[in-house]
Amino acid sequence: MPAPPRVVATADTVALLRRLTDRHGALMMHQSGGCCDGSAPMCYPDGEFIIGDRDVLLGVLDLRLGVGDTAPDLPDGRDAVPVWISGSQFEAWKHTRLVLDVVPGRGSGFSVEAPEGVRFLSRGVVFTDDENTALSGVPLLLGRDWEAGIRPDPAAEPTVTADAADACPVPPGRNATS
Repeated sequence: MPAPPRVVATADTVALLRRLTDRHGALMMHQSGGCCDGSAPMCYPDGEFIIGDRDVLLGVLDLRLGVGDTAPDLPDGRDAVPVWISGSQFEAWKHTRLVLDVVPGRGSGFSVEAPEGVRFLSRGVVFTDDENTALSGVPLLLGRDWEAGIRPDPAAEPTVTADAADACPVPPGRNATS
């Protein structure tokens, strides 16, 4: 089993990131650990948020892709949106795939989507035992590695999902109508 991606994005998220890239240039994201907007994913022009040596790269979103697509190579420049999380927060979330979504409403942080009337939202789905086993053999890429020019291999699995419900299904009996 190939290692699953640690981060996926909804089609709406990718569309918004493309628009924001047109306006701001290359972007990066950081899963906030509680400052400003709770624990929302924050989006910045690339380089405007300082990545720590121990921050963990969850993955690089490829803005060239559509739903279900994979790419043979890692994106770069404006097509690449690295997604980071602090090392200590990663320890708490390492068993969970982060699903980046976009919802109506304005966040209270410094993320570049704030003027759009929407905000990024992170959702999560727990990895299966098989997925955790596959991930155990994948070395983490830290901020210091990125700074040294090391980049991850492209994701073998699709990283763009139609919507959050496809990536984070609600278990039977747990939806709002039951």
